[in-house]
Amino acid sequence: QVQLVESGGGLVQPGGSLRLSCAASGSFFSINDMGWYRQAPGKQRELVASITGGGSTNYEDSVKGRFTISRDNAKNTAYLQMNSLKPEDTAKYYCNAKVRRWGGSEYIAWGQGTQVTVSS
Repeated sequence: QVQLVESGGGLVQPGGSLRLSCAASGSFFSINDMGWYRQAPGKQRELVASITGGGSTNYEDSVKGRFTISRDNAKNTAYLQMNSLKPEDTAKYYCNAKVRRWGGSEYIAWGQGTQVTVSS
């Protein structure tokens, strides 16, 4: 029904920056909340940042002041600007969205993930 495709990951040095994008495509009525999650080897997937359809944001404590989530509803795209990256930010980052079907029901969609590695 919907495809979420993340991009923008890569290898950066500590203190560097990356901008992740999550583009939604396919058949759906609307997308409400969107979020970015990350999962490092041996750890559970955790919510990094979220944004509502109206633009209200929420951040995990460790990324506050460094990461910024935003969205462009006209493009059905969410972004995660990551600054002052630290080695502990290394993880696979996943886009998440709450999708409303044409029939009215909702479901959670996930992207395939994009790897972010912070290392000197």
